[in-house]
Amino acid sequence: MARLSKLYTRTGDDGATRLGAGTKVAKDSLRVEAYGTVDELSSCIGQALAVGVCERLSTELAVIQNQLFDLGGDLATPESENPEFDVPRIAARHVDALEGLIDELTEVVGPLENFILPGGSPAAAVLQVARTVCRRAERRVVSLAREEDVGDQMVPYLNRLSDALFVMARFENREAGVDEPLWQPGQQAGC
Repeated sequence: MARLSKLYTRTGDDGATRLGAGTKVAKDSLRVEAYGTVDELSSCIGQALAVGVCERLSTELAVIQNQLFDLGGDLATPESENPEFDVPRIAARHVDALEGLIDELTEVVGPLENFILPGGSPAAAVLQVARTVCRRAERRVVSLAREEDVGDQMVPYLNRLSDALFVMARFENREAGVDEPLWQPGQQAGC
């Protein structure tokens, strides 16, 4: 378990940081941008939990937050840099679990028959924000993967997670008794 005696170190004041195994990189490097966006995603999920999601989603989101912490550690400590470093890695079983969750929740809310807008209940709206941050995290990891090695399950995991967050928002609206806001193409403001 990590123990920090001081929160600030002043070592990053020059615009650099160190990865898990000690390699110094710029704070705006693709790798730091990727794990920073994963951290932002975890914060969005924390906000959804704080706003109050139904019990079924609360359980899943707590697991996902821990997996995102593992994913951030995986990004911050590349295997190629130090393969002996014992860091939890995202695996196919994590992707499979998300697919199972998506299928389970979709069975309850039904197939998507119209485009929906982000919103509805407060918790569903936060889950939709988390979904968009997840898509950005996915894009950051894809960019990083073009330049450096990343775990082979990172992109599939983030891809499935964004889908899971979408269906979770739909499920939360259903559980809260709130209609999903439907897209009305070509709608104009009333005057």
